[in-house]
Amino acid sequence: MTLPIDEQVAILMRGVEYGDDEIRRTMERELRERLAEGRPLRVYLGVDPSAPDLTLGHTVPLRKLRQFQDLGHHAIFLIGNFTALVGDPSDKDALRPQKTPEEVAENARTYTDQAFRILDPARTEVRYNADWLAPLSFADVVRLASHFTVQQFLARENFAKRVERGDPIWLHEFFYALMQGYDAVALRADVQIGATEQLFNLMAGRKLQEVHGQRPQVVITLPILVGTDGVLRMSKSRGNYIGISEPPETMYGKVMSIPDHAMPNYMNLVTRWSPSEIAQVQARMAAGDLHPRDAKMMLAREIVSIFYGDEAARAAEEHFRTVYQERELPAEMPEHCLSVPQNIVDLIAALKLTKSKSDARRLIQQGGVQLDGKRVERVDAVVQPDGAHVLQVGKHKFVRLTPLERR
Repeated sequence: MTLPIDEQVAILMRGVEYGDDEIRRTMERELRERLAEGRPLRVYLGVDPSAPDLTLGHTVPLRKLRQFQDLGHHAIFLIGNFTALVGDPSDKDALRPQKTPEEVAENARTYTDQAFRILDPARTEVRYNADWLAPLSFADVVRLASHFTVQQFLARENFAKRVERGDPIWLHEFFYALMQGYDAVALRADVQIGATEQLFNLMAGRKLQEVHGQRPQVVITLPILVGTDGVLRMSKSRGNYIGISEPPETMYGKVMSIPDHAMPNYMNLVTRWSPSEIAQVQARMAAGDLHPRDAKMMLAREIVSIFYGDEAARAAEEHFRTVYQERELPAEMPEHCLSVPQNIVDLIAALKLTKSKSDARRLIQQGGVQLDGKRVERVDAVVQPDGAHVLQVGKHKFVRLTPLERR
């Protein structure tokens, strides 16, 4: 697709945030200058395989990369199989646990298949940053580090908080920005896409490109999608995620569990709705013409439809109505991931839904435990990780059980 430069800029800068008007003006000007050259730009997004699944949060920058792709630009999906060994500290106020090479390789195994649910595989170049980061010598790393000061790193909000608390900052955490910055050099990138919290890392790429005689990349940063808790960034490690490969029923149910105040964040970042459509939904809710629950069902249906189609979205909604609404179960409830089959008594005790296993057995025998609305008859019953389930213990304790997919 070839569009006039003004139209391309309008599309590509939509939803972009920097937290600094001057940076935005600079990036928009530089993007316009590169588009005026009339050539496909080299645009990349890097994702570290720190967990097996891509989440709904990953789709925010992936969709921006797809926009560049649809406008005729060269899209590069970079799998950070070397940077993942360190872990990006950008969104952390404590040390991120390090992964082993074996864990990273296993996590990365299906990343391209998942990314291709958004990107066009025929027009996507896939790269791995271990190809150029692993061969660097210690002298190379020293040269990269010589272009930054310790003060620059300590000025970052997450590091500053740790200094204030007296918490340790490990030296290897500083290396992450250097490595991500060098990715831009190795890829000879025109544009890099990332999250707003990664702005420091992306700007480091501009610095290192200049050092290596390259024109500094245009930086495109996007807002963070909050998790199902409505507060923190969506993350597998926090358990507040929605995986893009999860079953439609699970995906629908998780969207329905988000707090009402988080709906605008989801509407703006992960739906296909136009700004005017989003404004209309919000206006109807504000006027009392649309109940927040019904708006959330529209949102859940839209998100499931993006990944599975309209028919699957309708089926997921019917499942939700049957399991949650008709049985008067709460839409918002704690969530627990099952990775292996588990005895019902052990599960109830592990979730601290009763004081002891004896209490759990007694409650089952008294008919006080239900799974998906059906009374659990036997204390030796086993709950299978084969889909979304709702466990009810007593009258007021509910837990949503979801399968923890292994790849």
